[in-house]
Formats: sequence, C-alpha cells, structure tokens
Amino acid sequence: MTEHVWRERLIAAARRDYETRARLAANGDLFIGYHPEMEAVHNENAALLDDAFDAIGWPGRDKLSDDGAAAAFVILQHAIGKPDIQRRGLELMLEQIPLGAANALDAAYLADRIATFEGREQTFGTQFDWDSNGQLSPSPTRDIAELDERRASVGLPPIADAIAEMRANAAAEGQAAPADLATRRAEFEIWARRVGWRA
Repeated sequence: MTEHVWRERLIAAARRDYETRARLAANGDLFIGYHPEMEAVHNENAALLDDAFDAIGWPGRDKLSDDGAAAAFVILQHAIGKPDIQRRGLELMLEQIPLGAANALDAAYLADRIATFEGREQTFGTQFDWDSNGQLSPSPTRDIAELDERRASVGLPPIADAIAEMRANAAAEGQAAPADLATRRAEFEIWARRVGWRA
C-alpha cells in the first residue's frame, strides 16, 4: 500500500472519529461513560494505525503531508483502549522529533495521556478530569511550580489559560460533572485494568 493510500485511509478514519463524536455529543450520549460506539471507532482506528506503523513507520508529515500526519495523531491520541499502540506511537514520535517528522507538542499531549492512564503524574498538564468541586481541572501533575515553564517549552499556553478554555469548551458542549464522582472514578479504574493500563 502506498503512502498516498495510507494518508487517505487515516484521514477517513479520523473523520469518522470526529463525526461519531459530534453526533454523540449533540444528543448528550458522549458524556455518559465511554460510549460503546465511540470505543469501537477508537479501537478500529487504532488497529488501522498499528498496521500503518508496521508498513511505513511513523506516519509523519514527511510521508503523509500535514493533514495525513494530523489524522494519524488524532487516531493515536484517541487509541485509549490500546495501551501498547499508544506507547509504541510515543516511542516512534520521540525518534522522529529531531528529524522534523513529529513535534514536541504532540508528544507532550500523548506522554501526559499515557502517564494519566497509568496512574502517574503528568508532566505538561494537558489532561483534565472532573474534580471534587464539579470543575474540570488538570489531572495530577508533577512540579506545579515549574509547570508553565515546561508548557512554554513545547508551545503550550499558561495552565490558567488552558483551564479557562477547557471549562468554557465543556460548558459549550453541555458537559457536566458526574452526579457520582466516586462511582465514575471506580468505573474508570475497572476499565483501565481491563484494557491493560493498570496491573
């Protein structure tokens, strides 16, 4: 399969992800746990991306142009039910950053996502969850005093700006804090163990 075909397939897969998310968000179904339809799309797209890794290595802009590389990253970032694929993708990205085929900002988002799912503190404060006050807030993050400096190093705005944006976006989409945060967190732990993020 040529790189052009991989580009088209990955763009189509990312489009399906966005369209499914938009439809489920519009009727409110997206925000009740991990919706089975959304999970199925993420898993199918993750399998496609893993095949792309086998065939062409990191599907970066040098091979798939900007839109193909962006689609590959969306799929990778959303492959939350496939820990091995996300970890593999991060390794490939880190190898390609010095060559200009991947960027440090994307790697920061993915590294934070992996750390959060593994139950570790994130580095750049890109991952958010509902807190005990019913607000979207950064998931546990290391060395808060140096956070904005680390964020700036990869092109992220100050954390206060990110918090305001995340909360505004959630309100615009009609997201609300879960009625029972303890139950939601327990369900997340079960899911994280089931798919292999936690031992």
